[in-house]
Order: sequence, then structure tokens, then C-alpha cells
Amino acid sequence: MPDRPAADTTDPPHLFSPLTIRGLTLRNRIAVSPMCQYSADDGVADDWHLVHLGARAVGGAGLVITEAAAVSPEGRISPQDLGLWDDGQMAPLRRITDFLHAHGAAAGIQLAHAGRKGSTLRPWEQQVEGEHARPAAVAEADGGWTPVSPTARPFADDFPTPTVLDADGIAQVVADFVAATRRTIEAGFDWIEVHAAHGYLLHEFLSPLSNDRTDGYGGDLAGRARLLLEIVDAVREVWGPDRPLTVRVSATDWTDGGLTIDDTVQVARWLKEHDVDLVDVSSGGNVPSAPIPVGAGYQTPLAAAIRAGADVATGAVGLITAPEQADTIVRTGQADLVLLARELLRDPHWPLHAAKALHRPAPVPDQYARAF
Repeated sequence: MPDRPAADTTDPPHLFSPLTIRGLTLRNRIAVSPMCQYSADDGVADDWHLVHLGARAVGGAGLVITEAAAVSPEGRISPQDLGLWDDGQMAPLRRITDFLHAHGAAAGIQLAHAGRKGSTLRPWEQQVEGEHARPAAVAEADGGWTPVSPTARPFADDFPTPTVLDADGIAQVVADFVAATRRTIEAGFDWIEVHAAHGYLLHEFLSPLSNDRTDGYGGDLAGRARLLLEIVDAVREVWGPDRPLTVRVSATDWTDGGLTIDDTVQVARWLKEHDVDLVDVSSGGNVPSAPIPVGAGYQTPLAAAIRAGADVATGAVGLITAPEQADTIVRTGQADLVLLARELLRDPHWPLHAAKALHRPAPVPDQYARAF
């Protein structure tokens, strides 16, 4: 298998060229980035998730990835998060994957554990400071729980002190990812993304800002990356050799003393050695007030640096809004896949409009053909 995904050799890679990774071919390079909907009941997907995710398949995306699906109840961000810790959560997800496949999209799922950022209120239930909701913890009396973390350092001053994961706790986290992977297969998914970004559990282990352990899961970068690599290995063993396995990372903490792009390039090299096919490159999230230089495509250079430095396929995400911008990212080799989040919330049919703007055939459903 080639180191990088194979593209259509009759045309240089562009936004609407197919992307083949292992046994899966995406119809284009546009993916729906995981976006929490905070609308599940006990982790179970409902009609909202079907319509939300299904609309993006009808709208022409090549890959539709669910929101973060918690591998355990305490791995949720909020009490209303999607989950895959129980067999009863599979059937509603199978309904969604069947719909995505029927409309030409591959079905992806992001498996996640929130770590010390778990047990928080939904954004619309939080206090708003400036333009942003300020995360707030859910009390145990209101359905919350005590989160877990590499160390007993809370995410913020008004967050609960997390329980430190001991050896048994770490082994249980790995086992939870394995069990969720088995359910992912039964639910009909084609693509797994392991969430190791945004200050959640696996990012907490990776970052020196949140991991000061002195055992084999702390210390230098290799120690801090140990849990992520153990999970990747365990997931791949169950997931098999024919399906894409990807990881989302926060390439930098944007904070002195935190993860740097050089650190993450090295982690990406290890991920590739452990049979990870693509690294989805985000940033930040591990401290409440990092000075992030937000702007159009601000994270794309991070994806490009990891692609070049680790010789691994990457996905670019973050304020990518224009068709020409997304196409340039692929054409210039900055990333192999473009993931859109808020732009696809605003316009579920963005891929169809982008195809028209770029003079490419659009995957328009027969039912909508008269409008295009």
C-alpha cells in the first residue's frame, strides 16, 4: 500500500478527485468535520442526528463523520453527547450509516473520551462571555460525574478536580476504545477517527501542560504518547487492515510550555508507524485562554507541516469557507482531505455549490436535479 492515499492518476489531485485509503474510496476530498450536537439521550442517536448527518450526504460530501462518540459514559463532554459504550446504541447509528451509503457518502465516526473536560453543560446552557460560551461543569446532582485525567489538575479553576487514572483505569480506557470499535463495525461505519485533540483525554496525556506523571505514561514525549499509540494499536487489531484509521490531533497548544508543531510532527511519525492512515490536524483546546491567531485557514499550515515532516496524509480544518480556498489546499499538497464544520452548518449543500464554482461534476441527487 502506498504511503499516501492514491488519487485519480488521470487528473492531478483537486477537491473533487477521488481519495482512496486502504479499501475505501471517497468520491471527493470534502469531509464533514465532527460537530457535537448535544442532542442524544443516554448516548443514543435520534432523528436529529439522522437528518443532520444525512443532509450533508445529500449535499455532496464525500465523507460524513459523526460528532465525538464517547467510548464510556464518563467519556462524554456533556450528558447529551453521542455514545458507543452500549450495544443498544448501535441500531440508531446503523440507520444513519445506511442512509449515508445510499446517498454516496462514506460514514465516519469519531471515537472519543473527554477526560477532565467532561461533565459540562451544553453551549446554549452556558454563560456567554463576549462571542463565546464559557464552559461550565454539570453538578453530579444534575446528572454530572467526576471526570478522569492523567493528573489531578482541573481544566479551569471552576472545574472539578479530576480523578487520576491509575494502571487499571488506563487499561479500562483502552478496553473501552476496543469495545466501541467492535460496535463501530456492527453499526456499518467505514472510517474511524480517534480523538486526540482539543484538550480531551488523549490530548491531556500528550501535552506537558496537563501531564506531569512520573510513570511510563508521562515524562518525555514518547511516554506521553504511549496511551495514544496503545489505543491506536488496539483499535487497528479489531478494525482490521482494510479500513481507514485516522487520528485528530491538536498540533500546538498555542501556549508556552505546551505541545509544539515539532512535537506533533514526531507524534505523527509514530502514528504512521502504527498503521494510522491520516492525521486530522486541528489545534488548541487544552487551556481555557490560549492566544490562538484565528483567521481564514489558520490551521492549514499545521497540516502542511505534518504532511511534509511525517510523510503522512493529512486533513485540514479550521475556517475553510471558499471553494477556491479548499481546492488550493488539495492542489498545492498542503493536505489530502478538507474537513468543513461551521460552513457546512450554514450550507449543507456547500459541496454541490463548490462543484459548480470549480466547474466540476456535482453529485446531485435525482430528486434535486432540477434545481442544479
